Amino acid sequence: MNILQDTPHVAIFLRTLVGGGAERVMVNLANTLTEQNFKVDLVLSHVAGPYLSQVSPKVQIVDLKAPKLPLSLPKLVGYLRQKQPLNLLSALHYPCEVAIWAKYLSGVSTQVIVSERNTLSQEAKYSPEITARLTPLAARLFYPFADKVVAISQGVADDLSQITKIPHERIQVIYNPVITQDILRKAQEPITHPWFQPGQLPVVLSVGRLMQQKDFPTLIRAFARVLKVRPARLVILGSGRERSHLDQLVRELGLQDHVAMLGFQKNPYTYMAKASVFALSSAWEGFGNVLVEAMALGTPVVSTDCPSGPAEILNHGKYGLLVPVGDDAAMAEAIVKALAGNCPTVDTQWLEQFTSHTAMNKYIKLLDIA
Repeated sequence: MNILQDTPHVAIFLRTLVGGGAERVMVNLANTLTEQNFKVDLVLSHVAGPYLSQVSPKVQIVDLKAPKLPLSLPKLVGYLRQKQPLNLLSALHYPCEVAIWAKYLSGVSTQVIVSERNTLSQEAKYSPEITARLTPLAARLFYPFADKVVAISQGVADDLSQITKIPHERIQVIYNPVITQDILRKAQEPITHPWFQPGQLPVVLSVGRLMQQKDFPTLIRAFARVLKVRPARLVILGSGRERSHLDQLVRELGLQDHVAMLGFQKNPYTYMAKASVFALSSAWEGFGNVLVEAMALGTPVVSTDCPSGPAEILNHGKYGLLVPVGDDAAMAEAIVKALAGNCPTVDTQWLEQFTSHTAMNKYIKLLDIA
């Protein structure tokens, strides 16, 4: 499509739609933009992932058929030369750099916007993966060449500016378009799991990839402390490489009858709506979509005060309980407090900043497609 045509053309580039908060948010954004009659291409290095079923029929999925991300570069160059969208928005670190390279190799006038979704300094510090340790250096080298830079929280923006030396005024903070009508609808769907049936013990719920960043061992140890005070159950939704380690910890603590790890769920919202408390134990975050989702569904929230996102989302503890990172005793105390009903309610006006409508308006302004 030529950029001079009337309908604005936006492309969103991701590796895949394998389950994660960033992928879900980008699908929400693509769907929302098409509802406003924009032409949206969802360009994937490789078409895979559970969120494919959530993509609107109005969104054009473009499969670059590149199983390895670097192999998508020449194919993305070809796509840009052929389609020439007004904007190419990319999320997650290395896809962002591929997008920057593709724009300059293609020679097109497409505006490249990169969306950083994690606190890179923390990821590099704690992640065992070499690629994660190199992200600050890569961002410093390549992000300044992006036409525009988005951060999903003020904390991420501060960290990114310090790492890349990009002036803070060049980094636009746009909170994720988390709250949608789809979430509210899916929250009403039934659950067959017996722990969520009427008359059962209260359930503490957590959702996220089973990886070091989410620090589920601290949550599990905290829950063992909770059981010494009152009966309850813990449910964790998500999949990942830490599963066997977490299973072992559950066995070591004798929690097999009290903890259930149910894997990835396409609809976590119905679990959130029916849980007594939502807990986030992360060592670091970029934002914390699940906190917003739980708050929107009326579930009390307990979270680590990790960099970055939770404190912003919870208004520094006004709308949820914040505890230090890695402190299972403090988390247990907060969970017990929340289970007893001593958790603040959330002002609906506060949640408005996290809606798809608010985010969409900011992205439309950013993408110059008003």
